[in-house]
Amino acid sequence: MLAWTYLLIAGLFEIGFTTSLKLSEGFTRLVPSLCFLAFAFVSFYLLTKAMQTIPLGTSYAIWTGIGAFGTALVGIIWFSEPANFLRLLFLFILIASIVGLKLVSK
Repeated sequence: MLAWTYLLIAGLFEIGFTTSLKLSEGFTRLVPSLCFLAFAFVSFYLLTKAMQTIPLGTSYAIWTGIGAFGTALVGIIWFSEPANFLRLLFLFILIASIVGLKLVSK
């Protein structure tokens, strides 16, 4: 169960590092650039810890899924990216896939 917690937190930190990457404006802004490095380090570290128990493919798929879903929501909420029906539908299909992977994993 601890590995799944690591994986969830790693996914949340992935959202942090992708958002920081956007805010860094091509690494031209110091604070967001440093946040990117810190969030990325923690995210990869926790992903590595999770992969000690959870299979590679499952870990990576769930990590990227959490990051993709969360980053898309950040884009919609804070960066005024479009939130049309099909985009939201596919984001929720992504979440359903993540839940499905969790349910079929040992």
